[in-house]
Amino acid sequence: MQPIFQVDAFTKERFCGNPAGVCILSQVESESWMQSVASEMNVAETSFLLPAAEGYSLRWFTPLLEVDLCGHATLAAAHILWETGLEDTGTDIVFNTRSGLLTASNCGDRIRLDFPALPASEVTFNSEIISALEICEDEITYFGRNKFDFLIQVTSEQRVKSLKPRMAELALVDCRGVIVSSISTNDDYDFVSRFFAPRAGVPEDPVTGSAHCCLAPHWNAITGKTSMVGRQLSARGGVVYVSLESDRVFLEGHSITVLSGHLV
Repeated sequence: MQPIFQVDAFTKERFCGNPAGVCILSQVESESWMQSVASEMNVAETSFLLPAAEGYSLRWFTPLLEVDLCGHATLAAAHILWETGLEDTGTDIVFNTRSGLLTASNCGDRIRLDFPALPASEVTFNSEIISALEICEDEITYFGRNKFDFLIQVTSEQRVKSLKPRMAELALVDCRGVIVSSISTNDDYDFVSRFFAPRAGVPEDPVTGSAHCCLAPHWNAITGKTSMVGRQLSARGGVVYVSLESDRVFLEGHSITVLSGHLV
């Protein structure tokens, strides 16, 4: 039997933040098996951990496909390894992934992830995205793209909140997802965002750690700050603490286990 957990990441409260599946493997399993488990879990991502010579092999699957980088499911994986006692809380955890070596550190009530910075470069407006989001060009103050996602900065937090994308149209755009962001009107946060990835089987992701690898360098260039707090404005909501150091972004957040069991 394989132990499996569900963790709400980037939140202190159950049923908020971003739910992630965490499956601890005792042997190599096929991609089709992992994809079936992720589809059964039916959360944004399920992480699969396999002990390795150094740390763990870590892979992430949405209900539809495998992805190259996922923040909240990495946070959830580290949380489970420490909570179950499989790893000592005083020891950093190393993950070998499709995006290289990633590490997690226990920082008291928060977990700190060392991830690559993924800055966007400004590109010409994509009319399909603008149409699917139902926004006007004069509401856009920045339109860019990195290797995974498009990044759109809009004029106000209210505009981010009010978006109601046509997901079927957005799923036709050749990218992992679309980040929409603005400056925050709340002094507790520096910026807000939402993330849509219907092409990957995640219409709206509740809290997206990897998107903050793009948001951190973007808002650093605007504000000059190297440490910031981002609030994701999904229905569940969540908070990501970010620090930018050269070509790395450190993501910090809380997490809480909501379910544990075994695959039989």
